[in-house]
Amino acid sequence: MLAPERRTRSDVIGALAIALAVIVAVTVVWLRSDARGTTSVTAESPLPPLSTSVLLPDVLKQTWESPSADSTAPITVGNAVVTADGSDVIGRDPATGEEVWRYARNIPLCGAIGSWDRVVSVYQDNRGCSQVTSLVADTGARKDQRNSDADSAVTLSADGTYLISRGSERMELWRSDLVRTLEYGRVDAKVNPNKQPRTGCTLLDAASSANRVSVLERCPGEASNRLTVMNPAPKDAQEPEEYGSSILLDSEGARLLAVAGEKTAVYLPAANGTASRITIFDGTGNPIVDYPIEGAVTEGARTHADKASITWWTGSQTVNLRLSDLAPTWIVNGTSGPGSMVAGQMLIPVPGGIAAVSPSDGAVQRMIAVDRGETTTPIVLASAGETILEQRGDTLFALR
Repeated sequence: MLAPERRTRSDVIGALAIALAVIVAVTVVWLRSDARGTTSVTAESPLPPLSTSVLLPDVLKQTWESPSADSTAPITVGNAVVTADGSDVIGRDPATGEEVWRYARNIPLCGAIGSWDRVVSVYQDNRGCSQVTSLVADTGARKDQRNSDADSAVTLSADGTYLISRGSERMELWRSDLVRTLEYGRVDAKVNPNKQPRTGCTLLDAASSANRVSVLERCPGEASNRLTVMNPAPKDAQEPEEYGSSILLDSEGARLLAVAGEKTAVYLPAANGTASRITIFDGTGNPIVDYPIEGAVTEGARTHADKASITWWTGSQTVNLRLSDLAPTWIVNGTSGPGSMVAGQMLIPVPGGIAAVSPSDGAVQRMIAVDRGETTTPIVLASAGETILEQRGDTLFALR
C-alpha cells in the first residue's frame, strides 16, 4: 500500500505564489479594462409612448435646457430625448428634461447620433474615435459594440440604413448591428494592400442612402475637389466599389448636400462666369441638372434630413430638397436654420420664433413666437411628442 502524499512547505509556498499571481493578473486586467471606466445606469422602466399629434400654440416657452456639445442636432429617438456632452450620454424625459438613464466613459466622447431606434455613441481612445456602443433609446441598455481604427475627430451622419463615421482621412459605414460595410481612405493595418482607389486624400464631406454613398474629397496633385460615388455595402468592406469618380472643376467651397436613392446633390459656388448652383449627379457621378442659387453660403451652412424632408440652410435661407430627386422646390429667406417636419408641418427657425411652412410650396402659414434672447448660432429643430427641441450651439433647449 502506497503512503499518502504529504504537502511540503515548498508546495504551500508555490500554491500561494500561483494564487497571488492570478490575483495580480485579474487586478491588472480590471484596472485596464473598459468596464472599470464605464458607467451604465439604465431606466427603471421604459419611457411611455409620446403623443403623435402636436398642436402648436401661438407662443412656445422654454421648459428646460441641457449642455449637449457632442451632438449637432436634437437626438430624438424612441420616446426619449438624448443629450451628449463631455463623456456622458443621457436619456431624458422630453417633457421635463429629467434624467432617466445614463451611459458614461472615462474617455472623451467624440459624438452621438440617433439611428435605428437607438443612440450610437462614439468615444476616443489611443486609436482615435474608435470605441462605439449602441444604446436602446428608451432604457439606455447596451446593445452592439465595435472598436476599430479611426481619426481623432469624426462627423456622424445616418440615413436610416447606414451610419457614416467620417474623419478627414478615414471613413467607415456601419449597418444596424455596427458591422462595418465599408472602409474608405487611410488604412494603417494593410492586410491586403492596394485595395483603396486613392491615397492621401482629405475627406471633406460625405452622405449616404440605402443605395449610394458619396464623398467629396481633395486628393494630392489634383487641381480641384473630387466627387466619388460608391456602393455603401460592397462584397468586401475593405475594397470600395466605385460607381464613378471625377474632379469637379472650379469647386473650391463646394458642399455635398444630400444623397437620396442613387442621386447626389452638391452645391457649387460661382466661378469663372458660372452662377452658384445646386448640381444633381446620377448614380454614376455624372451631372444631370443644375439649379441656380442666389445668396451667400456661410461656414455654418448645414443640411438636416428626417424621414419626411431634406432641407439645406445656407446661412440666411432654407432650401427644400425634394426627397425623390433632390431638386430644390422652394426657398424661405431670412431663416436661422434648416427645417424639420412636425405633425405634417414644416417648422423653420427664424429670428424671434418658428415659421410653420407649407411642405408643398414653402408658403409661411403662421408664426410661433419664441423668446431666445440674443443668439447668432444656427438652430436645428426636432420634436418629441408635444415638446419642440432646438439645438443652439452646444446647448439643447426644450420648448412647450
